[in-house]
Amino acid sequence: MGSAPVPTGDELLKILGALGNPHRMRIIQALTGGRNYVSRLARDLGISRPLLHMHLQRLEAAGLVVGSLELSEDGKAMKFFEVAPFVYRLTPEAIAAAAASLTEAGAAAEPAPEATPRGRRRRTPEPDPPAAEGPGTAPPDPVRPDSVRPDAGQPGDAGRPDPADAARAKRSVNP
Repeated sequence: MGSAPVPTGDELLKILGALGNPHRMRIIQALTGGRNYVSRLARDLGISRPLLHMHLQRLEAAGLVVGSLELSEDGKAMKFFEVAPFVYRLTPEAIAAAAASLTEAGAAAEPAPEATPRGRRRRTPEPDPPAAEGPGTAPPDPVRPDSVRPDAGQPGDAGRPDPADAARAKRSVNP
């Protein structure tokens, strides 16, 4: 038996990223029994078709599954998937060789966010905006609820007469 091909660093990241999800591992497991079409595979695995499509795209991009579009007897287009033949031997030497061949794009790539159990996507915190520089650019002090007067006007009311003041003045003139 010949030796397994050694993937490049970028290829290895893609392969391991694709296999780093339990749904995708189960998809590979299901497809080892033979090719299948999306709707049946989704039913067999108990996941939605859109979620299955997302996982199949990731597996296909990594070269682990192959999809083909075929017409059914009634003329309906059906996409079938099957496991692509692959053999990878993961050794420290293979990882070292792959790491040495990483490109900048591959080394900087972040894994795609996965759906969390509640169906929400993981979010990374947004960085704080850069601080303004120069005199007079300090951020304003936060407004505390106890520092706001209930009779204070709205922003942009400066210079306008307050209707409450007019009503108070009218009452004091007409006792």
